[in-house]
Amino acid sequence: MSSNLAGRRVRTQTSSIIATTVCFLVVALVLTGLMAHVVVTMTRSANQIDDARATRAARAAIAAFISRLSATTTDNAAWDDAYNAISSAAAADWAYENWGKTSADYPLYDGAVVIGPDRSSVVSAYAKGKPIQPSVFFGEGFYQQINKAAESRQVPVVNFIRTETGIALIVSQAIQPFTAEGELPKLSVLSFYKDLTSEVLDTFSNEHELEGLRLAAVPEPGRLNTPITDIKGGVIGHLVWPSKAPGNAVFHQVYPYVAAAVIILVMFLGGVLLVGALEARRLRRLAQAAIFEANHDSLSGLLNRHGLLALLEELENTDVAPPRLYLIDLDGFKAVNDAWGHAVGDDLIRIVSNALIACHPEIVAAARLGGDEFALVQIGTAAREEIEETILALFTEPFKIDGRTIEVGASIGAAARDGDVPPLELLRRADMALYRAKANGRGRAIEYDPELDRERQRVAEMEGLLRSAISNGTIEAFFQPLVSATTGAVTGLEALARWRTPTENISPEIFIPLAERCGLIDALGVHMLKTSIEHAKNWPGLALSVNVSPVQLCNPEFAGEVISLLQELDFDPKRLTLEITEGVLMTNPEQARRSIDHLKQVGIKFALDDFGCGYASIGALRQFGFDRMKIDRSLVSALDQGSNGADVLRATISLATALQIPVTAEGIETSRQAAILREAGCDQLQGYLIGKPMSALDISSKLQEHAA
Repeated sequence: MSSNLAGRRVRTQTSSIIATTVCFLVVALVLTGLMAHVVVTMTRSANQIDDARATRAARAAIAAFISRLSATTTDNAAWDDAYNAISSAAAADWAYENWGKTSADYPLYDGAVVIGPDRSSVVSAYAKGKPIQPSVFFGEGFYQQINKAAESRQVPVVNFIRTETGIALIVSQAIQPFTAEGELPKLSVLSFYKDLTSEVLDTFSNEHELEGLRLAAVPEPGRLNTPITDIKGGVIGHLVWPSKAPGNAVFHQVYPYVAAAVIILVMFLGGVLLVGALEARRLRRLAQAAIFEANHDSLSGLLNRHGLLALLEELENTDVAPPRLYLIDLDGFKAVNDAWGHAVGDDLIRIVSNALIACHPEIVAAARLGGDEFALVQIGTAAREEIEETILALFTEPFKIDGRTIEVGASIGAAARDGDVPPLELLRRADMALYRAKANGRGRAIEYDPELDRERQRVAEMEGLLRSAISNGTIEAFFQPLVSATTGAVTGLEALARWRTPTENISPEIFIPLAERCGLIDALGVHMLKTSIEHAKNWPGLALSVNVSPVQLCNPEFAGEVISLLQELDFDPKRLTLEITEGVLMTNPEQARRSIDHLKQVGIKFALDDFGCGYASIGALRQFGFDRMKIDRSLVSALDQGSNGADVLRATISLATALQIPVTAEGIETSRQAAILREAGCDQLQGYLIGKPMSALDISSKLQEHAA
């Protein structure tokens, strides 16, 4: 039985070898046939190409012959002297002297004939310097050409014609002044002719590589030819010449090499097939690896975005339950990279990846979509809350990497496939939920809700309204008085942005952060600064304070724009104070410092707004050299809320006093608050007790009342 099995195996292998051998033979025969076909085709094509070239060359030779004689005829026919002479009594003598006599040995033409205006009288007719009778020499077709030339006038008429001596080219044109003015009478016609002699054909041959060119009455077998036709279109002769057949000549030279190439090709084909089989196997493995790499993240080994979308598309075409997608963003991952380096960050990514893929039995796939963003696909009946709690539980304990204790959290956005939701839409919904989870704080899980889309639409609409409000001036500048704490006199005004629409008043706490997010804060800031300055020019002697967003101050072009605006509006920079918050000292302190220094050089002052509610250090206050400090309203309102509120406030003002920085208190609503602040050393007061934010018109009225 084993021998039968071995025999069958041998027969199978033999059949495979025979099949492969036959395949090799067939391929070799096919390739040989193709090569033979290619060689024959190339040989024939080379012959045809050269024959076509020669035919074109023959036509070009005829065309050049016609062009030279036509140019000569036009030069002599469109000639004022010729026109005047032919119209005189000495026409015959003049024509003979200028044309007839020169035809004896002139290389450009062999004869010249002048026919009078009546189209029948011969003024002059010479061939090779001897008189001729045109009707006899050229035949009946001559006068057809004369009539046609007289009608066309400015265009020479060209035809081949049979003469007594053979075949000639004849060109006719009306004799006329070089520049015609007015209507001309009937004109005489000048005709030059040139015989197609052997010398002319030799010239054709030399100039256009037409060896063996000659004139024949009929085409000759095995030779190339170009017909010559007369005025009626009849063939009166042929230019004939032998084909060079360069393809045949080349084939005879390369035939031994072609034969050797066929033999080598057959031998090489066997080796190629063998190597090809091995290479195909290797390429198949590489293709599988490339497909894996195209769909997986190289660091974590999880699916990448492309692979995740492909999986979701595949799940669409199956009968499994609709999947639920979770997007997870690590909270605090950037701090890990900054503190421990990217190598530790990569190790953390691998640990988190392994934990996520195994966190729950219903998680069928995991993907890494970005630096610290992951995705999980759930198929099953487990509640969303259960999956989210399982994921968040992975981050309750710190991770241990090379002895380091690393803490990170996670924010989760979830979305379930509802109906025919395509993969990209499912991913978008989960991403929106993740965005909301991160906005709500760390360690949150949010599921997609259509309200998120509606909210995004409202934000987009609000952005469009804000853009229009800035461009058309709907956002107005209101002003709140700043008074001296000792005298009560108005010393300055703070400009505040107010957006009033036909239906509601939109709070600055809404539209200013929106302007910062959508890139409109620079335009809003310029609008407010310009509007405030234009109004402040009506209140000489009062300082103007304008709030500046940290985003504006971090713009390298901000300082230049402010200075240009002051110059444009002719406003004293020393009257302007720009108020900034502590945030700018922390986000981009270097650029903020450059902008502040540049603007302080022209006299602009800077005030630190909302001091006491953030984290500004004493060093930062000294470094930036603020001209004024504004106590946050929370410290002022604390005067009425606790026993130590006044102590905290006095300590804050004492700090500013020690730094020699004047202090403004805002948010003052009662006389008691004003008295305490005045006693603590605050030199400027602001708040509803002093005056609410008012329009420019109301401010002007209040200032007039105050002055009175």
